[in-house]
Amino acid sequence: MKAMILSAGYGKRLLPLTKNCPKPLLKIGKETLLSNTIKFLIQFGVKQVIINVHYLSEQIVDYINKNKFNISITVVKEQEKILDTGGGILNAIKHFNEPFLVINPDTIWNFNHIKDIKLLEKNFFKNKQKCSLLLVNKLKSIENNFKGDFNLKNNLVDRKDKDNLNYIYTGLQIIKPEVFSEIRETVFSINKVWDKLISKNELYGEKSNTDFLHVSNIDFYKSLTEKN
Repeated sequence: MKAMILSAGYGKRLLPLTKNCPKPLLKIGKETLLSNTIKFLIQFGVKQVIINVHYLSEQIVDYINKNKFNISITVVKEQEKILDTGGGILNAIKHFNEPFLVINPDTIWNFNHIKDIKLLEKNFFKNKQKCSLLLVNKLKSIENNFKGDFNLKNNLVDRKDKDNLNYIYTGLQIIKPEVFSEIRETVFSINKVWDKLISKNELYGEKSNTDFLHVSNIDFYKSLTEKN
């Protein structure tokens, strides 16, 4: 399976650290967020990675070229404007003719997530799904400021009860290219795809049992770096 790492964002919630450094290149210990994600995908068995870039893109390109990761990496530049999460994937869709992983480097991925993704992958293909999200109960988030993104029941994802959402999107999904086939916009959030699937009861999810570490703001980032 191929994977796409979303790396085009501005990282505004981590200013001033991201004024001169793209968020994926911020470090936790000896690893950058990007290198941690790439090495995690290699552990899972991914052979080819697509990375979209926009903000301070040349820094990410230089970093990839210098580090010589043991995996095929293709960089897709969003030149004129940032395309948001959904638009970024659609802009790179020509690289995928089969279901693929989409992953955010904001999450601190570790070996314990491998078991989670194997179950996600198994049920995705077994049940012929179009899109499946890796979710985690918000009680397993190390940072306690998350309100929740979705609810999950019998592996179906919804967010009807907006005042009582108990699951957080971890930043990883498996998705089929075909779900983008009817979209004509170039700039849009992946939420547009998810909402359409939810309306048809076609958005699925798996529950992660791994503690959730997500670099969401500068205070939490500092707390993580102090520990490392």
